[in-house]
Amino acid sequence: MGVHEIVELLGVSRQRVDRIVATDATFPVPVAVLAAGRIWQRSDVVAWAKKRDARRKPRE
Repeated sequence: MGVHEIVELLGVSRQRVDRIVATDATFPVPVAVLAAGRIWQRSDVVAWAKKRDARRKPRE
């Protein structure tokens, strides 16, 4: 999956995805870097998102 699909999965902006990729050491490494951009394994990103959500405190 590319950045666009990650944007849709997480419900955040493209800029937020770029920031997560750049600053979150736990975010998966791309499986390929193509002329069209970086590509991640969908299952890796989904697993990361689930772990991230589990660590977040619920809003009150």
